[in-house]
Amino acid sequence: MSGARATAAPRLGTQRAPGRPLPAADPAWSADPYADALRAGRGPLFLRRTDGWLLPLDVERWCAEPDPADLEVLGRCEGAVLDVGCGPGRLVAALEGQGRRALGVDVSEAAVAHTVRRGGRALRASVFDPLPGAGRWGTALLMDGNIGIGGDPHALLTRLAGLLTADGLLLVETAPHPDVDERLTVQLTGPRTTPGAPFPWARLGTPALLSRARACGWRVADQWSAHTRTFVALRAPAAEGGPGSA
Repeated sequence: MSGARATAAPRLGTQRAPGRPLPAADPAWSADPYADALRAGRGPLFLRRTDGWLLPLDVERWCAEPDPADLEVLGRCEGAVLDVGCGPGRLVAALEGQGRRALGVDVSEAAVAHTVRRGGRALRASVFDPLPGAGRWGTALLMDGNIGIGGDPHALLTRLAGLLTADGLLLVETAPHPDVDERLTVQLTGPRTTPGAPFPWARLGTPALLSRARACGWRVADQWSAHTRTFVALRAPAAEGGPGSA
């Protein structure tokens, strides 16, 4: 990819990002149900909607080694990789093991610690915080439903366009049901825990993601499914200025 190769690679680190405070969602993802699930390597853990609907979270898969669907995504990565909402770090650690430059970003202290223990680099921060290497990342990942971060896909896609190189690659895992398109308020909860603080989230199937991405200037590079999971590859809009830095 010409954009990534022509641009200096971002510096990586493992410290908390300076600048603006962590987002309102941080107390939820740092709460005991999530931290306890990561320590145990298993759930059950759910996102609970205000009407009581529960979305199971696949903690076991997040804490395991990358599966074939993950490996296909990693094989598509270009240049230095930013894993947004890296969780316990299976993808960051796998990229490091392949000799790739990668950094995970997550608001959960437990997730960042887990990533570092697995041999990956990670930063405790929101994707909306100042981040290292803005404008110089070759690839960004939004896996495991992380297109939902912040509850505003347009804002998230706009932010990622500013983090990637011109023509940089965004790999997104979408909801497996194509008709899903919702913005909602949820809480993290386990079977015997009090639900955590409410926070905004979003769920998008592939058609909804493609519509929002095109509206933000992204170009669709590919879409595919693997092992019941669905993915989209997007190319970043052309930058109005040169690469920035945080």
